[in-house]
Amino acid sequence: MNNLMAVAEAIKKARRPLLCGHVMPDGDSLGSVLALGLGLRLLGKEVTIVSSDPIPDLYHFLPGVETVIVGKVPEGRYDLLVAVDCSVPERLGSALEAFVNNGLPVAVIDHHVNDQPFGHYNYVRAEAAATGEIIMDLLDLLQVPLNLDLAINLYTAIVTDTGSFRYENTTAETHARTARLLACGIPVSRLSNQIFGEQPLVSLRLLEVALGTLAVSHCGQIAWMSISREQIKSVGAGDQHIEGLINYPRKIKGVELAIVFRELDEQRVKVSFRSKYRVDVNLLAKKFGGGGHVRASGCTIEGRLEQVKELVLKEAKELFRGDSHGRHS
Repeated sequence: MNNLMAVAEAIKKARRPLLCGHVMPDGDSLGSVLALGLGLRLLGKEVTIVSSDPIPDLYHFLPGVETVIVGKVPEGRYDLLVAVDCSVPERLGSALEAFVNNGLPVAVIDHHVNDQPFGHYNYVRAEAAATGEIIMDLLDLLQVPLNLDLAINLYTAIVTDTGSFRYENTTAETHARTARLLACGIPVSRLSNQIFGEQPLVSLRLLEVALGTLAVSHCGQIAWMSISREQIKSVGAGDQHIEGLINYPRKIKGVELAIVFRELDEQRVKVSFRSKYRVDVNLLAKKFGGGGHVRASGCTIEGRLEQVKELVLKEAKELFRGDSHGRHS
């Protein structure tokens, strides 16, 4: 049952909830899980927040981030697992996936398209611009009043997943919710600089390498970049420095579909898709076992980097064959 009230009731009954987001946490995942965790602590609950992967340096300013436990889940008598911004158990990471089948009740809160979320209690609303919007609604149901720390986390969740309100998932409801957050006294200029205006030098070094692989299809509507493990290692970069690279091929005038191929190991490649106006990249990602949103999706494919590139680009180019306008939404 897709019911936010049912999720709220399950959380109300829990005393020792275990909260987590997805692997390779981004702004929406972290902002949402931290806002929920801080809110539940205000209700007197013994909250444990865990992340399978390290927190990117970019988000170390978030209130409450110092309470996140990275890696192994500490032993404890948890009475509810709350998966935030993740409706696919495999994306919880190995440290948390085991909890899904050990008898612990699970609540899933997400905005990624998934017809069969894995929780005992589920609320997945694809129309939400960010999971942070859903967490705001949930905190309202739980009668947790907004404060500055909650607002900073929720604002980060929303502003990152809407591309600073530039993406088409931005709605009137998004702006209405954001207005409530701004009323809490958020330092918007400082947050904008921290999230969008500053990058470590290594991120620019990685961008330099990635741009060296930039290619555009003959039709001019597909652009892609690829990054090998050796290239990432050569500049001293890590997972946290990959985020945002796909925005560069997407910026090219005339390009409708942007793709970034990132080598995870010798036999696995992570593929990220973004589109501007017409192509439903969620459908494209699903062909390779992935998923996400209409304009932003991804998947992980087994195979060597060049093999995966050939496979995916062949499928992508079929979308535009014989159609100069690429109408595929």
